[in-house]
Amino acid sequence: MPEERMQTPVHDVVGIGFGPSNLALAVALDEADRVAGKDGGGGASADAVFFEKQPEFGWHRGMLIDGATMQVHFLKDLVTLRNPASPYSFLAYLHARGRLVDFVNHKTMFPTRVEFHDYLEWTAAAFADRVRYRSEVVAMRPHDDETLEVVVRRDDELETHLTRNAVIGAGLEPVLPEGVRQGERIWHTEDLLTRLAERPGWTPKRLVVVGAGQSAAEAVEYLHRTFAGAEVCAVFARYGYSPADDSSFANRIFDPEAVDHYYDAPDDVKRMLFDYSRNTNYSVVDLDLIDELYRRSYAEKVAGAERLRILNVSRIVDVREEPGGVRARVRFMPTGDVRDVDADAIVYATGYRERDPFDLLGEAAPLCQTGPDGRPVMERDYRVATQPGPRWGVYLQGATEHSHGIASSLLSMTAVRTGEIVRSIARRSVPVAQEA
Repeated sequence: MPEERMQTPVHDVVGIGFGPSNLALAVALDEADRVAGKDGGGGASADAVFFEKQPEFGWHRGMLIDGATMQVHFLKDLVTLRNPASPYSFLAYLHARGRLVDFVNHKTMFPTRVEFHDYLEWTAAAFADRVRYRSEVVAMRPHDDETLEVVVRRDDELETHLTRNAVIGAGLEPVLPEGVRQGERIWHTEDLLTRLAERPGWTPKRLVVVGAGQSAAEAVEYLHRTFAGAEVCAVFARYGYSPADDSSFANRIFDPEAVDHYYDAPDDVKRMLFDYSRNTNYSVVDLDLIDELYRRSYAEKVAGAERLRILNVSRIVDVREEPGGVRARVRFMPTGDVRDVDADAIVYATGYRERDPFDLLGEAAPLCQTGPDGRPVMERDYRVATQPGPRWGVYLQGATEHSHGIASSLLSMTAVRTGEIVRSIARRSVPVAQEA
């Protein structure tokens, strides 16, 4: 008898990346399976696997500054807004860690970033069997109308997996100004703590931080606190740090129904809503941190020994590494005056950008619909709209601001968003004949 060829198993879901978004997806899939089992719906678990290029779970480890707090309410965790009874909530984590009462006594709604990261790691550990770390998805291509081939690089070898659905949660990539390249003394805040850990016992004389947002202010505060003998220069184009609008009414932009409003709105209304909401998330700083930095700056002026220097209304027009340091050319914009600032390192807190999903879609991209701006056309359920024919699905957790609004890819919406994706996958998995 001829030898039978082994068929490649087909996954229901392949998750690309395993940050908070796809971690929340793993939770939502698991809980959907449990509900199906209790309701007598067969109880068959969805076959899901996640590929993450990092060696272990990690979320912005380079900015886990001690004392820095989250900017979202603790109830906007991975699950609570979708399932308050979930065993994977932040409250369940606190109970498991024996700190629930202590947290309540703390009277805060915003845990430290270190504690929230521990919560994420605690949750990720429950799904370790479904994650392949040190594995990077490098390409996708259609296998047939029902499945996609996902090409994964692992240990310098390529392997192919088949899936009915791919969920891209590849996160953000750091942005530097045009012409600037990271180096020994030119950093992005993404790597701040990592770079400092490489320099035990370091005693810099001057450090420069570029940017006016939350990460910039946190970096300034931390460097000023940590290196008591160093001058810390904050360079930004504004007169001062702008406070984040986290007032009750403004926060409605992060309500689940706000995504429906944005998705259904005409393009001109979308632009208006986005512009109105920028000060809830972009280039803004928590007011408590602004007050703390101002307090320090003023106290140093009173003492006549200024280490915290605010170079406002200024831009860096050139930066270059030199032996033993870095030189930044800073222009004061109102007068055009330029001066050189020599430092031991310069830290850019110049934000992130969403990764282009078409970089991963590869041969599947021509089957996906695009808008006039070249970005993917998105269905309300976060599925990329495709040309007629394909039944496989590609879902985005990120890169959806243009279609779903400013909150769509943020942690605030993660629990609800992943629930919508799971329901969409379940709905689309019903055979056509059964749907009829």
